[in-house]
Amino acid sequence: MNFPENLKYTKDHEWISVEGGVATVGVTDFAQSELGDIVFVDISTQGESLNQHDVFGTVEAVKTVSDLYMPISGEILEVNADLESAPESVNSDPYGSGWMVKVRLSDESQIAGLMSAADYKAMVGA
Repeated sequence: MNFPENLKYTKDHEWISVEGGVATVGVTDFAQSELGDIVFVDISTQGESLNQHDVFGTVEAVKTVSDLYMPISGEILEVNADLESAPESVNSDPYGSGWMVKVRLSDESQIAGLMSAADYKAMVGA
């Protein structure tokens, strides 16, 4: 299982990468493995400003549907359009082509409250 050191993580199994006030968000390798084969990603919040912990979409796997939670507050600038035709990229490349949204941060101080790779790894027992 992969836990990139350069990312921050949430208890809800999202990862975040921040560059120049814009965050890229997706679900972790652990989350996609627990969900199983992902068949649909539904994110219709582009252009909306959401608070930390708000639901920004859902991911549907063969046996379950799971909410996606904002790791930080901000405005959703972009949704990964490739997920519409290739939702399985969340399974095959969760930290690359399987990213979900790009967010303009409204409170960068929230990043300090997220978990490091080591903390997340310990939480999931890996």
